[in-house]
Amino acid sequence: MITTTTLEDFYRRNAAIFPAGISKDLGHFNIFETEKLFDKATGGRTMPYNRRAYYKISWIRGQSTAEYADKIIDTGENALLFATPKIPYRWLPADDNQTGMFCIFTPDFFMPGKSGIQLDELPIFQPGQVPVFQLNQEEVKEVEYIFKKMHKEIGTDYRYKYDLLRTLVLELIHYGQKLQPMAALSTTQNASERITHMFIELLERQFPLEAPGQKLGLRTAKDYADRLAVHVNHLNKVLKEATGRTTTDIIGNRIIQEAKILLKQTHWTVSEIAYALGYDDLAHFSKYFKKQTALTPVAFRA
Repeated sequence: MITTTTLEDFYRRNAAIFPAGISKDLGHFNIFETEKLFDKATGGRTMPYNRRAYYKISWIRGQSTAEYADKIIDTGENALLFATPKIPYRWLPADDNQTGMFCIFTPDFFMPGKSGIQLDELPIFQPGQVPVFQLNQEEVKEVEYIFKKMHKEIGTDYRYKYDLLRTLVLELIHYGQKLQPMAALSTTQNASERITHMFIELLERQFPLEAPGQKLGLRTAKDYADRLAVHVNHLNKVLKEATGRTTTDIIGNRIIQEAKILLKQTHWTVSEIAYALGYDDLAHFSKYFKKQTALTPVAFRA
């Protein structure tokens, strides 16, 4: 099971040094040379879905594929890939000859309240898109120039360097939005297996709930379908064939499992547990829990 989900995990996993002072500004941004981290990564040469806490833009140099729930994309020798925390994917390099650069940043890096930029509203980060773009030699020069400028700038003492870095990231985003998406190699081969695997990844990623104020991020079958960029009916069909249960049943069973853990292992009130699990109505939660377990939450806790 993949567990890497935070910036701290990213730095630890890649044996990278968290730069001093890099978080002084609101949000987080950093840039890396792929070949300097590639051999340090644990868990083989595959970069699993681990983008929960940040966005990533990669200039990929070397043969590889990007694997999504319902498609596999060959990146060719040079490609530009945009990753959002909301859409699972895997990067699979074909060999050790991987260079290029990538940057990571959090939504707060763009100070949405001040700048008005909402990353999830940009076309490049919309569900259903194929945010992988093959680059010709002229495009490689332009993309390489932007990445190298960011890499140089982050090491300076310029007072407004993060403002400049935001501008350069936006330049990459707009550059990508003007490119044509690459064609998927496959939309059927092993697609059901990938969708099932990624659904389970997303479901398990919602847990454990660690504080009463924390609320379940994905609650409905449509929530999961949107994240996987597939139609909810297709997701339901795939899961039904693979597990014999509907999407709603699987989600509901996992929520009940978490409810039992919280009732037995925490001192949270039933109302707090209900809220954290996505129930604004305590009576609705109690009714559903009793239907699944034959006990009320209070009786189960006793």
